[in-house]
Amino acid sequence: MKLEVAIDKAFKELKKRNIKTAMLDTELLMSKAINKDREFIILNLKNEIDEKDYQYFQKMINERSKGKPIAYLTNKKFFWKYEFDIVENVLIPRPDTEILVEQVLNIYKNKNKINFLDIGTGSGCILLSILKERKDFFATGIDISDDAIKICKINAYKLGVKNRVKFFKSDIDNFSNGKYDLIISNPPYIKNLDLKCLEKDVINFEPKLALNGGLEGITEIKKVINKSAKLIKKNGKLILEIAFNQKEKVRQLLINNGFYVNMVIKDLAKNDRCIVSTKK
Repeated sequence: MKLEVAIDKAFKELKKRNIKTAMLDTELLMSKAINKDREFIILNLKNEIDEKDYQYFQKMINERSKGKPIAYLTNKKFFWKYEFDIVENVLIPRPDTEILVEQVLNIYKNKNKINFLDIGTGSGCILLSILKERKDFFATGIDISDDAIKICKINAYKLGVKNRVKFFKSDIDNFSNGKYDLIISNPPYIKNLDLKCLEKDVINFEPKLALNGGLEGITEIKKVINKSAKLIKKNGKLILEIAFNQKEKVRQLLINNGFYVNMVIKDLAKNDRCIVSTKK
């Protein structure tokens, strides 16, 4: 079978299942199946695909048609300027989260040797993107997931920053290593009852542990702020990702824990997404 025939059939199958990015996903999965980049596929549509590769391709198309995220099928996701390895049970990085990287680089553009902590590091995408940009920064990442810590170490090695980062399997309540100039976190912040409203790609496949923010959506944020107050140096910064409707509650939590709120930054959709604060 020719590549173009296989791609056309798969595209129609995904389209029928209302997959919005049907053509892109089809090309990415073909790229994975035959171990060539998308450019090769587009330029060589008349090439034949061998049976073994075609079976693998069809298996992935079938899983995608049931809603399995493309990042879990290709085991890759681009974030900031870099490609990260991704595995199931680890949250897939979102473009909106790049705001945290942007803020850190802006705030510390004239500072050297910053030592920072990433709470709930996931794939390590935020922490490792910052380390790639700033060769004099050092970081610690913590997560309660074994899968997350393993993939973080792989990503740190691939990006060439493993000598400037340490990872610990720990929840924030039990972590007490060191004092930090900066703490960043993208904690779970979706209300318990709102989980069922998420897209099926998300709720059926991504780890609920990384999404569920408890009854009001701020259970984990509260823990992060409480512990950060003890782990952060005086005048250190705490930068959090938040939900679009949590600004006032999070602001109050920060004030109650001895932080001064510097600013709230909106995402591309003009929703409140990131809150920057300083420890008094």
